[in-house]
Amino acid sequence: MFLPKPRWKDLLLRTISTGEQHVLCSLYSTMPPVLPSSELQELCRVVSSGIGSLDDLEASVSNFSVPITASAITQVLDSCKNEAATRRLLRFFSWSRKDLGSELGDEVFNHAIRLFSEKKDFTAMDILISDLGKEGRVMETQTFGAVVQTLVKLGRVDEALGIFKNLGQFKCPQDGVTITAIVSALCSKGHAKRAEGVVWNHKGKISGREFCIYRSLLYGWSVQGNVKEARRTIKEMKSAGIMPDLFCFNTFLSCLCERNLKSNPSGLVPEALNVMMEMRTYGIAPTSISYNILLSCLGRTRRVKESLRILKTMRKSGCFADWVTYYLVARVLYLTGRFGKGKEIVHKMTEEGLVPEQKFYYDLIGVLCGVERVNYALELFELMKQTSIGGYGPVYDVLIPKFCRGGDFEKGKKLWDEATAKGVALHCSSDVLDPSITEVFKPKRKMEERVNLVDYAPPKTRAQIKKSCGKQKKIKKKKKKKNTAPT
Repeated sequence: MFLPKPRWKDLLLRTISTGEQHVLCSLYSTMPPVLPSSELQELCRVVSSGIGSLDDLEASVSNFSVPITASAITQVLDSCKNEAATRRLLRFFSWSRKDLGSELGDEVFNHAIRLFSEKKDFTAMDILISDLGKEGRVMETQTFGAVVQTLVKLGRVDEALGIFKNLGQFKCPQDGVTITAIVSALCSKGHAKRAEGVVWNHKGKISGREFCIYRSLLYGWSVQGNVKEARRTIKEMKSAGIMPDLFCFNTFLSCLCERNLKSNPSGLVPEALNVMMEMRTYGIAPTSISYNILLSCLGRTRRVKESLRILKTMRKSGCFADWVTYYLVARVLYLTGRFGKGKEIVHKMTEEGLVPEQKFYYDLIGVLCGVERVNYALELFELMKQTSIGGYGPVYDVLIPKFCRGGDFEKGKKLWDEATAKGVALHCSSDVLDPSITEVFKPKRKMEERVNLVDYAPPKTRAQIKKSCGKQKKIKKKKKKKNTAPT
C-alpha cells in the first residue's frame, strides 16, 4: 500500500539521459528473422535451461544444425533475458562473437551491452565494454546513457566518469548529448557537485542544452537535500535568461519541505507558500502536485489543522485537488483519531466526481485496520464497491481475518460469502471463520498503576512535593506513636 511516485519526478527520469527521443524498439524488429520459429524456440530453450555447465551450453549451441545470424542473436537475448541467468547469456553472446566474427555488427554489440546494463550485471558490462574498445567498435550514445545510469545506480561513479573521459576510445563524441547523459546519471543519485564539474569543464559543448542540464543539477541538489545550492541553481538559471518551469519549482519545493520536516516543522507552511507566491510572479500557477508535496510532509508530522487549511487554500486559489490530495488529508485525520472528519473528506472527494485508484482504498483501509477501526474500514470498502473499480480481493483478505480475530465471526462469514458469490479469489484460509481454531484477541484493560508524581512534576515543584510528602509521613508517625502509647 503506497502512494505512486509523483509525476514531477518522472519527468526528469525519462529520456533526459540522452536529450533526444529514441525509438526504443528491439533491433530484431527491423531485421527479418532467418531462423524458423521452431529452431529459434529450441535455441532459446537451450540458453534458458539451467541444466549443465557453461561449457555444456557452448557445446550445445555449437552443434546446432542451422547457422545463427546477428538477427537471431538479438532475438535470443531478448527472449531469454528474464528467464536465463546472465552468465549463460554472456557465454552465448561470447560464443556468437567467435562464430560470426566480423559479421557481428556494432548494433548487435551495443544491444547486448544495453541488455546487461538493464540486468545491472557490472561484470558482463565491464567485459563487453572493454572488448568494444579493443575491437575498435563504436559505442552508441543510447548505449552510453544506459551504461552510466546503471553504473551510478550501482555506486560506481568513478567508473561512469572514467568511461565519459575516454569516450574517444569508443568512437563516441563528447557532445551535448553525452554530457547531458552523464550529468543526468550523476544527479539522479545526488552527485550534483561532480556533475557541476563535468559541466564546467565542457561549457562550450552544451549550447542548446542548458535548460535540461540546469534541471538535472537542481534535481541533484534536491536529492542531496541541499536547499542553499538548489536556490543558487535557480538564481543562475534566471541570470542566464532561462526561466524555471513548474518542474524546477516543484523540485525546489520538495527539497525545502524535506529540510523543514527534519529541522523546522513550524516553517513548513509559511516557507512553502512563499515559494508558491514566487511561482505566481513568473506566471506559473501551483498545481495539485505542488500542494501534495507540502501535504505529504505535513501528514508525516501529524499537522492536522495545517493540512485542512492547505486544502481550503487550494480551493480559494482555484487549484483543483486530485485524489492524492484527499488521500493525504484523510490519512492524517485517520492516524490522529479524527475518523468522522476523515470520512467527511472522503465523501467530499466523491461528491466532486473524483474517482481514485485502488491504492487510495487499499492504503486507507490498511490505516483504519491498523488503528483498530474496522467498522470505518468496512464503510470505506462499501464506498469502494460503489465505484466499481474492482480489485476487491486484497481488501477481503484483510477484513475477514480482522473481524474474526476481533470476535465478530458473523461479519467475517458475511464478507466471505459475499466474496465467493462475486467470484473473488481469496488468499486467506477458511479456518479463520472457525471460532474453535481462530484465536480471538480482545483488548484488555490496562492495570491501574500508581503514578509517582515526583517523576512527572516540573523540577521546581519536585522539592515542594517531597517536602509535603515528608511532612505527611512525620504526621503519620506521630499518630502511630500516640495510638501505641501505654495508657
